[in-house]
Amino acid sequence: AMMSVGISMAAEVVSVEKAEKLIADKVQLLDVRTQEEWDEGHLEGAVRADVTEKDFETAARKVTDPQKPLLVYCRSGGRSARAAKKLDKMGYKVVYDMDGGITAWKKADKKVVK
Repeated sequence: AMMSVGISMAAEVVSVEKAEKLIADKVQLLDVRTQEEWDEGHLEGAVRADVTEKDFETAARKVTDPQKPLLVYCRSGGRSARAAKKLDKMGYKVVYDMDGGITAWKKADKKVVK
């Protein structure tokens, strides 16, 4: 028999413009790339937990609050989609996934910090 599972809202994929509005509204910002990528530049106010690491769940919980909206991004959108799924399973209430990642952010002439 099919197991009935509570309807889980998947992450909402948002444009760079919407992401910028969310950041202005003080959404939590999670970078799921590697330390090396982070060092090359990241979004201001972001925290980091590498989605390719085994301890991603623990790392993410340490730096973010599952009760508050969270915006996740990576280089181009692939890893952030994976991270968003994991965060959703972990019980994060509201997860946004930035379409196109930091690549799209830079293309739109938005600033990054080192």
